[in-house]
Amino acid sequence: MRTVRLLTTAAVLAGAALLGPVGTALADSPTPSPSDSAEAAPTEAGTSFRTATAITPGQPATADASTGDYLYWVLPVDAAQRATVKAKVTLPPAAARHGAATWRVDVYDGLRRRQACRYGAQSRAADRDAGTVELTCALRTVRAWAEPWSNDPLPGAYYVRLTVADLPQEDLGQPVHAEVRAEVSDEGGAAAVDGSLAAPLVPGAGAATPKEDGVTPSPRPAALHEPDGGWSSGRWSDRWLWTAAGGALAALAGIAGYRLTRGTGRPSHLPPGA
Repeated sequence: MRTVRLLTTAAVLAGAALLGPVGTALADSPTPSPSDSAEAAPTEAGTSFRTATAITPGQPATADASTGDYLYWVLPVDAAQRATVKAKVTLPPAAARHGAATWRVDVYDGLRRRQACRYGAQSRAADRDAGTVELTCALRTVRAWAEPWSNDPLPGAYYVRLTVADLPQEDLGQPVHAEVRAEVSDEGGAAAVDGSLAAPLVPGAGAATPKEDGVTPSPRPAALHEPDGGWSSGRWSDRWLWTAAGGALAALAGIAGYRLTRGTGRPSHLPPGA
């Protein structure tokens, strides 16, 4: 029994040693602070996918526009991350409006496929006397790789589109103020899959600059900012640490079981060591 206790203690220590870096890695992962993300907050929005304003996770973005405009922003979301987009629209004075208005926020991936929201008020109607309307869209966890026929979110650019979906015709063109913010959380190795994309779905990553003076065209850099630490699709994840810890614990448990069975199976009439 002493041997079993020693092996059990060793198994616990081995598991703690292997699992310890997981908590440390998660705790040390950099997260954008509000002060850093607010330094260069954009104050304009694009009017199409091609002109979408680039933002970073956690960075507030604002724009002054007219009712009926399509407002676009784009941000990077990596594999095993989950994004939540929040939008707030300050409406014109109630005296200048003629009825209720329905606003909507949509999110598209790098292939311009609209992604479904797990939860949140993606579309909301604002009464005539309402001063603001707030929208939320929480996306599914981004996968490093997916089947071609599926609509799973893939790492790369994610476009946020904000617009009014329904309102009285007389209210078109009235000024509004929009605020958008996207928060991204890391789901860790639990969301890892076997396989990865060759490159994230980033606009302009495969394009080339025009050829000038006989010089070979070079790839045109994408306007989208990379995530902190670069794109990590398909790289090392803490899932490997959990797998190694489970293997070590299973091996130690097997040794303990073997020693226990060998110790209890010795005939009682034989002297120790026989």
